[in-house]
Amino acid sequence: MSFNKKIKKIVIAITIITLFSTLAALQSCRVHKPSFKGTDLQKSRSLQGSGFTQQGLDDLTQYLKEKSATTGMVVLYDGKMVYEYGDIAEVSYLASCRKSVLAMMYGKYVEDGTIDLNQTIDDLGIDEDDGLLPSEKEATVNDIITARSGVFHVPANGGYDKDNVLERGSVKHGEYFLYNNWDFNVAGYILEQATGRSVYEEIEQQLAIPLGMQDWNIKNQSRKVNKSKSRYSAYHMYFSTRDMTKIGQLMLNKGRWNGKQLISEDWINQITTTVTPVEIVNKRYGRSKDSKVQLSYSYMWWMIEKLYDIKDLEGAYTADGWGGQYITVIPKRKLVIAHKAKLSTLVLWGVKGGGVDGWQYWEIVKKLLSVQ
Repeated sequence: MSFNKKIKKIVIAITIITLFSTLAALQSCRVHKPSFKGTDLQKSRSLQGSGFTQQGLDDLTQYLKEKSATTGMVVLYDGKMVYEYGDIAEVSYLASCRKSVLAMMYGKYVEDGTIDLNQTIDDLGIDEDDGLLPSEKEATVNDIITARSGVFHVPANGGYDKDNVLERGSVKHGEYFLYNNWDFNVAGYILEQATGRSVYEEIEQQLAIPLGMQDWNIKNQSRKVNKSKSRYSAYHMYFSTRDMTKIGQLMLNKGRWNGKQLISEDWINQITTTVTPVEIVNKRYGRSKDSKVQLSYSYMWWMIEKLYDIKDLEGAYTADGWGGQYITVIPKRKLVIAHKAKLSTLVLWGVKGGGVDGWQYWEIVKKLLSVQ
């Protein structure tokens, strides 16, 4: 390599590092202080009865420090904190866990008739600048929030599954599962149009305030808009690990919190009941029936059908966000796991790298459950 080429590479490297540092600083400046004090998670005084041992949890901590990019993790057993790691108050990008939170917001409005799951997107006036096909407009709200709309339009953000996209108009709505962000972005739009409030206002009223979130500030939330691709923006969310844990505990409680039913039990059951079976999910992602991790899909929540050889997973489910953002609920074991891996600013700008991938997260869960 010539001297000039070496100098050029060094300059490029310094430029990238400087850009990263600048963007990271700007990102940290955008985090607003909590809007209200909130309430602390109750800590368990003893591990007795939980099945966990202190040595096992210490070993997990060592693993996270040495081999993982985990930045925050909280485990609740029977509603009380038995494990924490990292900065659990840090507010960062939730990635696709946002969809599972959005599913929760629909409950009260489906049940009071404000949102009709059988209504078509044509009835709601949903279209694109380049036009949706008549067959695509037949998709129902229920199809949208189960990722079965049959609308293969590009979304405003990433998450366009090119490997599984079919020719537009080639399938009937409700028949084909495709994890495409266009559906999820439209789901946010439908909620806002039906309620007259933003997705973030709904989260504040339905979750942040009644759950006593400690790090919530609506100013930290922001949409991603790209009208050159789609009219419908992505409703990105930013939470702390400990506030995510409260969302998981509310799900485990079947929507009940401090004696009050915040979300109906029927709706919690509906959004955690398989719609797209594991065989179809495996087919979409090229997994075999012998894969160590097997998932099916419901209403923006993933159902855990198999996790290695771990038992007592009946009814377990997870919110899954790219780069290591997870809210996992295991009812049979009375467990809630919240996990964060902060993505670099460059990652958020489209440069790959950073975070924790799905397989490593499930290894972490395996190690945790093996402690018992």
